[in-house]
Amino acid sequence: MIRVLLVDDQPLIRSGFRALLDLEDDIEVVAEAADGSEGLELAKEHLPDVALVDIRMPVLDGIEATRRIAADPALAGVHVVILTNYGLDEYVFNALRAGAAGFLVKDVVPEDFLHAVRVAARGDALLAPSITRKLISRYVTQPLPSDTGTGLEELTSREREAVVLVAHGLSNDEIAGRLVISPLTAKTHINRAMAKLHARDRAQLVVLAYESGLVAPRNS
Repeated sequence: MIRVLLVDDQPLIRSGFRALLDLEDDIEVVAEAADGSEGLELAKEHLPDVALVDIRMPVLDGIEATRRIAADPALAGVHVVILTNYGLDEYVFNALRAGAAGFLVKDVVPEDFLHAVRVAARGDALLAPSITRKLISRYVTQPLPSDTGTGLEELTSREREAVVLVAHGLSNDEIAGRLVISPLTAKTHINRAMAKLHARDRAQLVVLAYESGLVAPRNS
């Protein structure tokens, strides 16, 4: 059973999402919150698999709520999906940087919404690297200084190569083909790189690859 927390200051939005989720045999809504602060407390109480979090809320917004969830080791199993009315914007980029697994626009069709919940529950990124790159190209103009201590120095050469290819949007199978290794080995390199860079998922790994200067953003 996939356990879901809904965090949105609009009751109508919460009830609409809940109605969809309650129809599914493998999904259970364990709690609802009207702001990020309440959502954070309920995440600690219920330990959901997925937290659907509105990006703009009173008291504590979705970005800060995501950052606090990502920073709490006790909530490592909570995958945050940001909800937004606005599509690709700086708020979404900041949410990915904070540790969100991806984002959904609120007018998403029901089938895509339910698929996204299941994908997030598996721990997979909900955001295609190509879309992440568009955000980065728009909002990252300069990488962090090389002496900032990004964690890149801990990566092996193979792990660095794998991270670059993830940032370029390649799947595990494609990375395996490019590096002439097995898909399982490619996945191992990526997982080890994520652990060393403290990235919660592939979406955040892409963000870190650009912000660290490992991959250069293209200005749009």
